[in-house]
Amino acid sequence: MGVLSFFDLTERVTIITGGGAGLGHQMAEALAEAGSNLVLCSRKLQNCEEVAHEIERMGVKALALRCDIAKKEEVEQVVRETVKHFGRVDILVNNAGRTWGSPVEDYPLEQWNKVIEVNLTGTFLCAQAAGKEMIKQKSGKIINLSSYGGLMGSDPEYMDAIAYNATKGAIVTFTKDLAVKWAKYNIRVNAIAPGWFETQMTKWSTEERGAKILDRLLIKRFGGEEDLKGMVVFLASKASDYVTGQILCVDGGLTAW
Repeated sequence: MGVLSFFDLTERVTIITGGGAGLGHQMAEALAEAGSNLVLCSRKLQNCEEVAHEIERMGVKALALRCDIAKKEEVEQVVRETVKHFGRVDILVNNAGRTWGSPVEDYPLEQWNKVIEVNLTGTFLCAQAAGKEMIKQKSGKIINLSSYGGLMGSDPEYMDAIAYNATKGAIVTFTKDLAVKWAKYNIRVNAIAPGWFETQMTKWSTEERGAKILDRLLIKRFGGEEDLKGMVVFLASKASDYVTGQILCVDGGLTAW
């Protein structure tokens, strides 16, 4: 078996949350290029439908569904529709998230709760629902999205978002503990920790504080449209069958020093 065949995802079925925009769109495209059929879900159905049409031109199947991942019944419906449509769930990419910027001393409790609800509770609900199918199959790959902000403190001049960082730190432990809990079912659980990518969520920071951020990067540019593609395909494929409970940074060297 040639090494490139380890990355082949033909006929695999992936659910990706927040797959209609930003990093989710990039990862969805990569998984489709590797051959996976896709279920794209987010609160903004139109975005998912547009990406689904784009992906189907690559020769794979794609299904767009509306889902608020903080609502258990909507998450479970996505998994039911996936199994109904494709017969199985092989890969889950927990990408959907939100943030809110404010000094800690003035941080609104309402916004804190919303960030926790989506980033942490939503990740748990999706993993739980998809994991039940993976347990039946005795196989699966779960890829969670953490952040460099979940591994260290961040300068408030360009990232004053303590709830976001707290949830992304929690995703690190969630990933490791779930990897331990579900190893017996042949389910691999890993996380990607991106650094600074230019997305709608990071727009203010990269535009207003870009020079200061770049000064901290060993690779002197923000993450681009292809910088997550190889990592997500690796973690979704046979190539990572002996990898679980790991946090893989794609951050231009930000966490190296």
